[in-house]
Amino acid sequence: MTSLTPLQIGPVTIPIPIILAPMSGVTDLPFRRLVKKYGVDLVISEMIASEAMIRETKRSMKMTTSCAEEFPMAVQLAGCDPNVMAEAAKLNVDRGAVIIDINMGCPVKKVVNGYAGSALMKDELHAAKILEATVRAVDVPVTLKMRTGWDAEHRNAPHLAKIAQECGIQMITIHGRTRAQLYNGVADCAFIGEVKKAINIPVIANGDIRTFEDAKKALHLSNADGLMIGRGTYGRPWFLAQLQSLFKGDPAPAEPQLGQKLALIQEHVGEMVAHYGEITGIRMARKHLGWYSKGLPQSTDFRVAINRTQTFKQIQDLLEKFFSPLLHNESTRNLS
Repeated sequence: MTSLTPLQIGPVTIPIPIILAPMSGVTDLPFRRLVKKYGVDLVISEMIASEAMIRETKRSMKMTTSCAEEFPMAVQLAGCDPNVMAEAAKLNVDRGAVIIDINMGCPVKKVVNGYAGSALMKDELHAAKILEATVRAVDVPVTLKMRTGWDAEHRNAPHLAKIAQECGIQMITIHGRTRAQLYNGVADCAFIGEVKKAINIPVIANGDIRTFEDAKKALHLSNADGLMIGRGTYGRPWFLAQLQSLFKGDPAPAEPQLGQKLALIQEHVGEMVAHYGEITGIRMARKHLGWYSKGLPQSTDFRVAINRTQTFKQIQDLLEKFFSPLLHNESTRNLS
């Protein structure tokens, strides 16, 4: 099986480079804290708009709040102005970020229309200015996340990776799709291998990693130095820790039993309510509750009911009602 070795990014050591991807609206502080609790070595914040970071809006402050148990944590920034990106990077380092990650991969229209995210891959000269300004602004490692290119006719990730390396970028993550693909089709891990051949700094493979076999295949095809997992953690914050065990040569931890899963969900929702307040916390927790319940009996009815909840107490009651018969059936099976 393909093995993983410790990764050094400046002064930061990642013993097993299985990294939590930045995902807007998902990898907030409560979720990162939960993933980190399982023993994952590196988690990355949600993508932060650099201009909003400088204005220090309440939302951006929430998104970048640091905590000791996250160390080392990377903060991901998006923007199109080199000076603004540099200033935002400095502010985050002052708050304790040990890695700054630059987003040139986000395919979302509102980001791309602002000439940020993956739109920057269309203008390599301007992309280089952003990379150089950010690297010069801070004394911590700066990394980059991008796609294979804008579309099938412009897969310029290997060339842009060379530029990034020359600018002082210390690690590059490649999502194996073009911007035009969004999240359709299949991630091209073999093309990530072309980026790996083009540069000497670490390359991380990203895209379509939801199982142990996916992870092994991605590493085999890309020859990457590590993996970044995003959607594979939906409803499974323990998945990265399972992969870490696998690549250490240890038996992968079993899936949590239903009782453990219920306790984890209750903890997660409680953290979200504490972090955002009850109204916003409940609204943001609904998608997680949908992912946690996926595949379980009566999950459709549960999700419909969850989407009508207004208080934390209502969610707690629904969780108890939903899991009680499942726990009873599990106990009965274990006794037989």
